[in-house]
Amino acid sequence: MQQRLIQTDGLRQQILEAGSGPLVLLIHGFPELGVSWRAQVQALADAGFHAVAPDMRGYGGTDKPESRDSYSILNLVGDMVDLVRALGETSCVVVGHDWGAPVAWHCALTRPDLFRAVAGLSVPFQPRRPKGPPTPAMAALSKRGGLGDLYISRFQADDAHLEFDRDPATALRKMFYAYDGATPDGRQSTGFMPDGVSLTASIADDATLPPWLGPEHFAEYVEAFTAGGFRAPLDWYRNLDRNWSLTAHLQDALIRVPGAFIVGERDPVRHYAGGHEGGLRDWIPDLRIQTVLPGAGHWIQQERADEVNRLLLHFLAGL
Repeated sequence: MQQRLIQTDGLRQQILEAGSGPLVLLIHGFPELGVSWRAQVQALADAGFHAVAPDMRGYGGTDKPESRDSYSILNLVGDMVDLVRALGETSCVVVGHDWGAPVAWHCALTRPDLFRAVAGLSVPFQPRRPKGPPTPAMAALSKRGGLGDLYISRFQADDAHLEFDRDPATALRKMFYAYDGATPDGRQSTGFMPDGVSLTASIADDATLPPWLGPEHFAEYVEAFTAGGFRAPLDWYRNLDRNWSLTAHLQDALIRVPGAFIVGERDPVRHYAGGHEGGLRDWIPDLRIQTVLPGAGHWIQQERADEVNRLLLHFLAGL
């Protein structure tokens, strides 16, 4: 396993990779890095695949453009297209977790000639809303339920990242704790926050590192986000409505390549995205795996590395 920089069209990407054989791209989410996939990179390499996990645009050792418009879904998919070409390949399987799942779904949706199969972890495919952009709908949902603001709504603010930049170690520790499957009921985050209460303030101050997250691994995250900050990662969220405008051509489009979806039973993201799990097969006709891992939380590929590896290898074997 090695980490190196690779130049793609207009972007220098840092990748973690191992193995040789058919290419599998592993796309991380927020607030993670390519090293979040370390267990999968090793398992896939051992099974005869070339596994590559990039630090995504705005994260870790990869370039962080200043313009907010540089973080649209089209930019993120384009980065993966460019990466496949820079690696000398003409096709691959794409796997995404958290924010990386929508990127992976859209890779398969827009370039099925290049991305021959797709697996999403934690976040199901969510088709484009014909009624309008997503953030007003999120705000209306919060208001109707009396739950407070969904954190995604809060992330739209220009200064939302400053909360995390002030103390990256505390912010990361709290977020990893609040979305973990081992965290007791009542102490997990619901994703919603009362008026005047920030995301980090809504999580207990005595939050500990999850069982899977050792001090050395945690230090990798703290170092990367202390150096790079949270502005660019939150710009992904600030492009949600713009993404809706940019993807009008994808309205009602289906994912035509083989698909898989894996989610943790206790993943708090299911509070606001879980409704899309029931209709996945309507949008991914060749959905070959849809699995809920009992007791698992959001950080599924790290919480349950062996089970996720087994499912991914089974999916790949059937292609």
